[in-house]
Amino acid sequence: MRGEADVSFLYKTLFPLALPFLFLYQSSTYSSNTINQVFSLKTLIYIYLYKGIQSPPRTKETSSITLTQTTHPITMASKISADLLIQLAKNRRSVYALNKDITISTARITEIVKDITLQTPSSFNNQTNRIAVLFGAEHEKLWDITIEVLRAKVPSDRFAVTEQKLNGFRAAAGTVLFFQDQTVIDDSAAKFTSYADKFPHWATQSAAIQQYITWTALEAEGLGANLQHYNPIIDEKVQEAWKFPSNWKLDAQLVFGGKVAEAGEKAYQPLEERVQVFGA
Repeated sequence: MRGEADVSFLYKTLFPLALPFLFLYQSSTYSSNTINQVFSLKTLIYIYLYKGIQSPPRTKETSSITLTQTTHPITMASKISADLLIQLAKNRRSVYALNKDITISTARITEIVKDITLQTPSSFNNQTNRIAVLFGAEHEKLWDITIEVLRAKVPSDRFAVTEQKLNGFRAAAGTVLFFQDQTVIDDSAAKFTSYADKFPHWATQSAAIQQYITWTALEAEGLGANLQHYNPIIDEKVQEAWKFPSNWKLDAQLVFGGKVAEAGEKAYQPLEERVQVFGA
């Protein structure tokens, strides 16, 4: 029994207290502030590992303690606090001053995008979201296209301001393009006719969820990002440049990169005007 008590004390008391220090050591090269780093995706991994460490019961045959790490996903039983998710939400901001100096690899960014694509909910699980990630020269090509499209549409005496803004996006490290598969939306409407007019709206909701999670995840990894909507004016040129399927309808562009400056102060409307509670 003494051995079990020691293990319980070690992994349930000392390990959680050490988490912030372990993380800060791992992320000492990051430029974000301390609270952003402590509440990053890596913190989730540490918590996951902590929750996965269990002490098996002793038996008559043996009095030794073997620590095992589970491979099960986090469940409600693990009691991860919603405060962590809320902190990640607070950290997600629109950051426009970006550069190409990123602290994680393109492989890691791709992994994040793929994982979030798998986990994003959709109506009737029809999985309408489609994604393309542009790095380096491909990212710059997107914003060169956008500059030229807008040059033909914005009055010349006002274009300098527009061009400066677009060059700011071009100076970042990459862009995530979010599409909706119109064929899947139409097929779902035909299959479930009672909800036919709802599927385009539901697809937009699913797209928004994926955009938000991707944005928040990149922020948690130390990057900055902002969400743009230059569709539909760039749709034709984008489709021509990358040969995307014609049924992929462009919905948004998430620009990301290293942070040159943090986001400014954010004003909030009174919660009393925005949230109502009954029966509590």
